[in-house]
Amino acid sequence: MPRHEVCEPWPVELCCDLPEDLDQAVIDRWRMVASQILWRMSGRRWGPSCPVTVRPCAQSCVETLMPTSYSGPSTGGWVPYLGADGAWRNARACGCRSSCSCTELCEVRLDGPVHDIVEVLVDGQALVPEAYRVDSANMLVRVDGECWPVCQDMAAPPTEPGTAAITYRTGLPLDESATAAVSELTCELIKACPEAAGSCGPCRLPGNMTRAVRQGVTVEMADPTMIFTDGRTGLPFCDLWLSTVNPYRLASPARVYSPDFRRPRQTTWP
Repeated sequence: MPRHEVCEPWPVELCCDLPEDLDQAVIDRWRMVASQILWRMSGRRWGPSCPVTVRPCAQSCVETLMPTSYSGPSTGGWVPYLGADGAWRNARACGCRSSCSCTELCEVRLDGPVHDIVEVLVDGQALVPEAYRVDSANMLVRVDGECWPVCQDMAAPPTEPGTAAITYRTGLPLDESATAAVSELTCELIKACPEAAGSCGPCRLPGNMTRAVRQGVTVEMADPTMIFTDGRTGLPFCDLWLSTVNPYRLASPARVYSPDFRRPRQTTWP
């Protein structure tokens, strides 16, 4: 399985008072930390991940849909469809060019959801973005009349003829609520940072104290370890966002495996 991580911080709109002389590197560092924390706590599904490069094998509809007992032309299996006259008919799953509009697509199944395609190399040459599209968030479809290589030399670098490589990023698009959540966490991490502590207001992240006694008044506080164990931060907007995008506190996205689909091979190139 490709290992997707966060390589760049999420966009922020900081709504907190920070010292004017605070080093920008401090802000950038804690912005990155906040992005990594929320990415993991939200189930590793949001925001663009680090680019990953895979070496694909083309997925043919014939190999998955055509019955093994079928001996006719290799145009795919039979699929029922409802005609305009209300009658049910059988059509080829691939290759037919009639009113059912079911033509075979040259496609590669990726580990999605695909955030964006960085680069596609075929025979060592980069394809223009108009030559392909992404369907269903994880299917890279060739639309320029050509097809992905069915086989390729995995021992050769993807800059050589007879090879193909797809570099892409995964992750659901970040909206305004995600920006607000990461902005809140970034502010509180900066306030807790030694470089900024004393120059900013008090940090709202839960500390280690659960009980305080002062002038005869005892205050009981929630155990902060329980907050973190429950997959929350203790910050109101962050936790509100996490509860909407990851209500069941999933540690990673759910996946479906099928022996009928060949997964692309991940490579360490470049």
